[in-house]
Amino acid sequence: MEQVLDIYERPYDPAYPVVCFDERPCQLLGDVLMPIPMKPGRVERQDYHYKRNGTCVVLMAVEPLAGHRKVKVTQQKTKKDYAEFMKHLAASYPDADKIVMVQDNLNTHNPSSFYETFAAAEAFALAQRFEMVYTPKKASWLNMAEIELSALSKQCLDRRIAEMHTLAAEVDSWTKRRNRLKAGISWNFTKNDARNKLSRFYNIINN
Repeated sequence: MEQVLDIYERPYDPAYPVVCFDERPCQLLGDVLMPIPMKPGRVERQDYHYKRNGTCVVLMAVEPLAGHRKVKVTQQKTKKDYAEFMKHLAASYPDADKIVMVQDNLNTHNPSSFYETFAAAEAFALAQRFEMVYTPKKASWLNMAEIELSALSKQCLDRRIAEMHTLAAEVDSWTKRRNRLKAGISWNFTKNDARNKLSRFYNIINN
């Protein structure tokens, strides 16, 4: 936990950008009965029945201090999906010495995914672009990408979307708008806060 918090306290450094990555499954839901459009004095009405058209996954990488994010919608979250997303992400930081990547401990979130997707030389070169930092188990709240995914859910995915291509287009539009606004994330929980507020856990460790 302190390793992650220490990284969040670093000043902005374009040579070592701090990027947070996470994923979110999405259901593709369609209407069985067409909604009744809104009218003056009456909101839109929607039947509670819906049709489930499968699922997809939103991959989210956000650089909190720069207010920039990259988002991709995929059919699933395989090692190949992760590796290809990271390759695309690395290409967007050509001048960075290392991309400090904060993420959870999912089994796909490591350089082995690169080697299962690309030739060894390319996989090695891609792995060298990242400094992988993992949140502790059961502490995914330390990953700021969860905050950005929550914003996406409330501002874009707060309705039924039946098709993956439609969802991808909506997410892309939302992403471009957020990037134009340079919407960042202000993280205020520090190492000292952790030592004060979570002191009982430090005492357990010391004992």
